[in-house]
Amino acid sequence: MSKKQRLFLLCTILLASSGLLFAQQEEHTNKNKFRQLYQELPTPNVYRTASGAPGHLYWQQKADYKISVELDDEQQRIYGEEVITYHNNSPDPLDYLWVQLDQNRRAKDSDTYKTNTSEMSDSMSLRELKELEPDFDGGFKLEYVQTANGESLPYHIVKTMMRVDPPQPLMPGEKFSFRVKWWYNVNDRMEIGGRSGYEYFREDDNYLYTIAQFFPRMAVYNDVEGWQNKQFLGRGEFTLPFGDYEVSITVPADHYVAATGTLQNKDEILTRKQIEKLEQARRERNTPVIIVSEEEARANEKEKSASKKTWKFKADNVRDFAFASSRKFIWDAMGVEMSDGNVVLAMSMYPKEGNPLWGMYSTKVVAHTLKWYSHYTFDYPYPVAWSINAKQIGMEYPMICFNFGRPEKDGTYTERTKYGMIGVIIHEVGHNYFPMIVNSDERQWTWMDEGLNSFVQYLTEQQWERDYPSRRGPAYKIVDYMKGDKDKISPIMTNSESIFQFGNNAYGKPATALNILRETIMGRELFDFAFKTYANRWKFKHPSPADFFRTMEDASAIDLDWFWRGWFFTTDHVDIGIEGVKWYRADTKNPEVENSIAREELKNAPRNISSIRNEKEIEKTQDEIDAELRDFYTDYDPLAVSILDKEDYQKYLSKLNPKEKELLMAGKNYYELAFRNIGGLVMPIILRFEFTDGTSEEHRIPAEIWRLNQERATKVFVTGKEISRIILDPYLETADTDTGNNYFPPRQEISRFELFRKKNERWNEEGENPMQRARRARSKVEGTH
Repeated sequence: MSKKQRLFLLCTILLASSGLLFAQQEEHTNKNKFRQLYQELPTPNVYRTASGAPGHLYWQQKADYKISVELDDEQQRIYGEEVITYHNNSPDPLDYLWVQLDQNRRAKDSDTYKTNTSEMSDSMSLRELKELEPDFDGGFKLEYVQTANGESLPYHIVKTMMRVDPPQPLMPGEKFSFRVKWWYNVNDRMEIGGRSGYEYFREDDNYLYTIAQFFPRMAVYNDVEGWQNKQFLGRGEFTLPFGDYEVSITVPADHYVAATGTLQNKDEILTRKQIEKLEQARRERNTPVIIVSEEEARANEKEKSASKKTWKFKADNVRDFAFASSRKFIWDAMGVEMSDGNVVLAMSMYPKEGNPLWGMYSTKVVAHTLKWYSHYTFDYPYPVAWSINAKQIGMEYPMICFNFGRPEKDGTYTERTKYGMIGVIIHEVGHNYFPMIVNSDERQWTWMDEGLNSFVQYLTEQQWERDYPSRRGPAYKIVDYMKGDKDKISPIMTNSESIFQFGNNAYGKPATALNILRETIMGRELFDFAFKTYANRWKFKHPSPADFFRTMEDASAIDLDWFWRGWFFTTDHVDIGIEGVKWYRADTKNPEVENSIAREELKNAPRNISSIRNEKEIEKTQDEIDAELRDFYTDYDPLAVSILDKEDYQKYLSKLNPKEKELLMAGKNYYELAFRNIGGLVMPIILRFEFTDGTSEEHRIPAEIWRLNQERATKVFVTGKEISRIILDPYLETADTDTGNNYFPPRQEISRFELFRKKNERWNEEGENPMQRARRARSKVEGTH
């Protein structure tokens, strides 16, 4: 063997040995599901503490805006100018600033288009074909980037981000102002979708604009990410600093505008009667006051004013700004009083196509949402909260949101439409709390706003109507997702742009997890205190996942690392089964008792088939023919109680103390239950024992029963009565994906199948919704059909 060959062989052996050593070390690392999250969570510091609270040196940046925009209703364009004043409150000098250009997602060369996967099928619509060649140009057209004095500033556009280079580094404690001028084409939401855009009404040749992401906005710089300048591809929404806004919006004179903040020039914009109605609305607590009626809106649709008006708004300490504008708007409002006495104006604007649903529900739902979100978190701090009707969208911004839900043209609506509209209004108004005030990083972690908000949405829906048909929250509603194909499921702790099944992952699963914490693991009182603590610690700040996890533990004295790991860092599911049940009773040593029990068991024991058949086929056995063959053992009854047996029993009793005798005579039943964790996710064990006398009792075993063996656990339960049935997770509160193994004795579950045709949930055979069918039935009764 040559020297080279020997060297190669030695290297191979060393590599193999090191691989084996690594495998052995890997095999013996701590994989216990109850290990602490020290590796997963960042090290606490002076900015963010181990308790989950902001540290004593916590800081955050601020960005103030003075914006003037004009809406071109003829060409569907936005023209804008702004002055941004950026405050560097960090301890770091900043050589450059990053600005978000979210509209560039709709530029023709957008990475969103390039990275979207696509495929052909045998049947494709014209719209699907058009989407393969996007031709709409909706990106920002920048005219200049200048200093406050009008001097050109160097800048560099990187897709949906823009780097601005100040003349010198921005030092800690300093501020820097710069100007930007731009325009862009507004997208048709009905054609190409989008969070922002317009809806065209062909019948009356009018537009309804819901406008957001319409101006270059500062990116966040913080202690967690540095600059959060991750590109905007469409899913991961927005990460923004707080600031003060002054915004002037020029629109056609017959438009009504709803926006973030308070209207500063109402005397120039509104009639005296409208201003009086707004003051009346502020005092109203039960029924919205109509500011602009449907009759006025219908007349307004026909005007098509050629003149313009400028609406001026001011908003303090908000992270963003959005507005809606149309001549089609109906407007109503009512007051909502907070616990501190502050009155918030809950308001809605909607086209006539939204009635009767919107006039009946929207503003009342806004008021209801503010009441209950404030109950679970903190008083709503802003002066207004808007709900705007826009078809096929649900989107949120500070103090304003855009919400879907419209009836049929005849004014009827389905149950799905009604509850869908109420649900989306609660959800989008609720986003004022998460993330508009508790200002998490949406670009990185969608679940921190969508999941928490969906959870409080569920609580608020249940306060609206008993057994409200909530889509998310209860554990059983997430079961189908969690038992699905793991190749298409992501951990909750996955970046927003890389999530499979976005709705289930970022909305449904975290909302369910929090509801399980509240109902099953922590209890309502303890959970509500911890959750409110988190909301108040981080309102008007930038929390991270670790801040939430740590606060919930810190405020409750419950170690939840096992829960966060299982629910948020893995795709494990819950499937805990009853693997076996053994029934024991103490041997009393009393021959009269024990022998009687044994005789009854023998009597009820199954008989051997040969014995049954022999009883009929063998007329007489040999000992029955020849009696001389019979002896003591032929008729011996081992269960017969003799005087010696009784004496032995008395001797046994004499050796016992009173407590031992009491335990012996108690007649307790001892049930040894064996459980198996099939799904991998450790959870509490909730049991209901049903007894032969018709009564029942519950047992709740904390998840820590799995801490020494995460696959199997046994536990003995002592009862005074005989159990007829055992049910695991009787209230469907753990998201167990297979309830077939949750019963002892095992229960046969019926699988239903449907014959011939599927039932349509929304329409009957006449093509009617339930409200239309009820109308037809009533007409027949009244003889008018």
